[in-house]
Amino acid sequence: MRVLVVDPDPARAALVAEGLAGVEPLEVRHAALFDHVEAAVFEPDVIVVASDSPDRDTIDSLREATAANPRPVVMFVDRSNPASPRPPSARGVSAYVVDGLAKARVRSVLEVAMSRFQLMNGLRQDLEKAKADLASRKTVDRAKALLMKERGLEEEAAYALLRKLSMDTGRPIGAVAADLLAFAGVLKGDRP
Repeated sequence: MRVLVVDPDPARAALVAEGLAGVEPLEVRHAALFDHVEAAVFEPDVIVVASDSPDRDTIDSLREATAANPRPVVMFVDRSNPASPRPPSARGVSAYVVDGLAKARVRSVLEVAMSRFQLMNGLRQDLEKAKADLASRKTVDRAKALLMKERGLEEEAAYALLRKLSMDTGRPIGAVAADLLAFAGVLKGDRP
């Protein structure tokens, strides 16, 4: 397991590393401040942020850095920031522990955070797939309607034509439907 510990206090960072003793294989790196370039080079499995109080800029930079390459983020803070408009969990933090950094708890908190991250990441991927499928379905329906109107086809015949074009070209039916709609727009003089 590769762990990046972000903490300006080396003693507290060492406590996190000690809490992971016994995890094999383990590589822990410490940074006083989060650097997305260093994180990208190291490619940690999990990022642990330990600090006195949550820093909104650090949380936001972590969220931006992990947007392209999602990974679990665990925060151990000594005190919470009630003035924060959004909780850290809404900004991509998998586990947020206030006044609970103890060597004996580090490993179990990381394990739970990684499990939660995997679950949430799977749900996020399922949601993106469902959105893409719905968008494709809408495009296919619009292309069928166009074929029905312009060629006087029944719905089943329009769908069969789209499916045949899809199979002939080896492309997904949604992509064929999108092309058909784009070409129809060009022929009508619509601008893309």
